[in-house]
Amino acid sequence: MSARVERFAEPVLLLALRNGSAHGYELADELGRQFPDGHVDLGNLYRLLRSMEAEGLVESEWHHKAEGRSKRTYELTAEGSALLNAWAHSLRATGETISAFLRNYDEGSQP
Repeated sequence: MSARVERFAEPVLLLALRNGSAHGYELADELGRQFPDGHVDLGNLYRLLRSMEAEGLVESEWHHKAEGRSKRTYELTAEGSALLNAWAHSLRATGETISAFLRNYDEGSQP
């Protein structure tokens, strides 16, 4: 059994963008580092980024290069930064709850 981490992609993306803009493949690499199996579905990633942009959490801009393909880069907005802070607060609280559960579990399983 594994925990459901679909929603965890959102704070990971927000955190990745906190340090500056990035394009989709860079964000996919960051997601791959954060998830145990390392698999990132690019279609889902771009759907999530479009949804986050529609909500005002990120902004995007096309960068056209003379050589190679154009790249869309994403940047964190003020609203995205505020949501990232809320995620961090919530994840800390969840981490404390999980730690307490595991302590209770370990105490109950000792001979």
